[in-house]
Amino acid sequence: MRVLVLMASLLGTAFPAVTGAAPAAASSASPAPFAVVATPAALSAACKRGLALARANLPTLERAKPDARWLRAYDNLGMRIEDASSPLLFLAHVHPDKAMRQAAEQCELQWQDFQSSLNQNPALYRAVRALKPSDAVDRQAQQDLLASFEDAGVGLPPAQRKKAKAMLDQLTALQQQFERNIRDAGTQSAFTEAELNGVPDNVWKAAPRDTQGRVLLGVDPSTFMPFMQSAHDGAARERMYRAKITEGGPANIELLSKIADLRRNYAALFGLPSFADFRLRRAMAQTPQRAAAFLDEVSAAVKDSELRDLEVLRRAKAAHLKQDPAAVKFERWDLYYYEELVRRERYSVDQEAFRPYFPPQQSLEFVMRVVERLMGVRYTRVPGVKLWHDEAQTYAVSDASTGQSLGTMLVDLYPREGKYNHAAVWPLRAGSSATGRTPTAALVVNFDREGLSLEELETLLHELGHAVHTNLSATRYAFQAGTSVKHDFVEAPSQMLEDWVYDRRVLDLFKDVCAACKPVPDELLAKAVQARDFAKGVQFARQHLYASYDLALYGRSPREPLALWRDMEGATSMGTVQGSLFPAGFAHVATNYGAGYYGYLWSLVVAMDLRTAFAADKLDPAVGRRYRQTVLANGSQRPPDELLREFLGRDTNAKAFFEHLRK
Repeated sequence: MRVLVLMASLLGTAFPAVTGAAPAAASSASPAPFAVVATPAALSAACKRGLALARANLPTLERAKPDARWLRAYDNLGMRIEDASSPLLFLAHVHPDKAMRQAAEQCELQWQDFQSSLNQNPALYRAVRALKPSDAVDRQAQQDLLASFEDAGVGLPPAQRKKAKAMLDQLTALQQQFERNIRDAGTQSAFTEAELNGVPDNVWKAAPRDTQGRVLLGVDPSTFMPFMQSAHDGAARERMYRAKITEGGPANIELLSKIADLRRNYAALFGLPSFADFRLRRAMAQTPQRAAAFLDEVSAAVKDSELRDLEVLRRAKAAHLKQDPAAVKFERWDLYYYEELVRRERYSVDQEAFRPYFPPQQSLEFVMRVVERLMGVRYTRVPGVKLWHDEAQTYAVSDASTGQSLGTMLVDLYPREGKYNHAAVWPLRAGSSATGRTPTAALVVNFDREGLSLEELETLLHELGHAVHTNLSATRYAFQAGTSVKHDFVEAPSQMLEDWVYDRRVLDLFKDVCAACKPVPDELLAKAVQARDFAKGVQFARQHLYASYDLALYGRSPREPLALWRDMEGATSMGTVQGSLFPAGFAHVATNYGAGYYGYLWSLVVAMDLRTAFAADKLDPAVGRRYRQTVLANGSQRPPDELLREFLGRDTNAKAFFEHLRK
């Protein structure tokens, strides 16, 4: 069942998206329905109806014989549940009305109660065990279902099974509160106009002011990053940085401690020494030890380059402030600013310089055009569809050659109060080739209305990669569709595409969607290509810290989250920041990526290997179609290693990744 993606709160989910290419008449695609409710009362009523329907349908499945039709019957129930719940639960992240978000959260708690009971249903578990798979797809489906039932505690003694369910339900409530504390905090800092020297006007000119006339700025990505990269005033950067690293506050530190304890105790019900052991036994990495060994390799590969990068940045700060380098201390709030300063000085590259070339709507159409060209699909804007906000958009996805409907993509581009403030894709509706059911993905980002930087365009293409994985899925069963893959593989298809925005031929497709848009000058792009790897030692070292902290938090030697963070960050080359509450805003480790954050680096290994197939031509439609049909279409109905072997013609390896690190 994909409404909660088989205990998403415990194991994590794959989240955490009209071109001018063709007329609408070329496609017969129509968008999948998205339930729209107008009031909190209507949402609550719809939630109750969905639950009642699910409960009414469950006995039929419980009585069904475990024959060749059983998996289809199970999947059908899952699809009904998904359609009844997924659109409602999603509103907690995007609806502009706080009361609606709260009603969606209450609905999620009710569905979690149903789901945790469903995954402990002994009649369904016995049926899955009794199945006689007819082929490899059904055999993999059986294995996946057995794992999900067993991980939910169906095989535990009754008292422990009851305890497991209570833990799962409690975990959902804690995670909701953790995310709510970040989303609804409204964190702001006040700055004088003098302190905003260097910050682009579009970041602050329209911002509200306090009673003293100071500009009030939040810590959302479309504000935080441009500010940190461009504010000349070091004290102002420090204030903004401290606001960011205390996001979520002490309350979230306490919640994270409870979440870590709960997950640890849950794993103990299964006789496992840590939650990391519990989770990774289903992953590509298989064990925390193997994941940690991989992270050690990454650390060894970047240590020297990190130290060189930091020395370059420290000397850049000294020169900028006209001070003796020996007396200058390089602080964490200096990092983004001096990275940009050195990039401008060495390569004449300023990320703000790209915004005039990448207007947001046309940027969306451009990244869709890239996928159209590469993978043989077509996106068609569908006007007049009522969604959660007037600016949210609907696209029908179809096959370019046949016009066959493939799915629906919903897009929410701009920041607003109460909205999820990063970038993510929600797989709202899973597809099934056996039933002709088409999938729906929701792409949510927060971009500057004035335009995107090249790095933000890279982010947009990354997130579209998740939506593509959802929309181009062609699995027999919905519960194995799209991004239901192993958590340390799920980022690979998106990370693979990030490299595309640095290719001249790819960027030339912008003219297909915006004839009036000026192309990025060749010289600017060439310099951006040169500059993108600057300070990668620092960047990978930071990712290594995040991943290592996550594994340690859920590892075999439990520590209080903040003390653990301060010790681990304090042991790095840059040290820790006094007063930092960084884990309080690190939603990944509290929710979907708990004991799985290493998957970003693990998936990047796969992504870089995948790119080798496109080395000759990033827009090769033959390779793109093969990639679509082999890697994307199969979801989790075949193991990742098997898909990669078929696509690459060999076993996957880390050669490209470590060569990149050591350059």
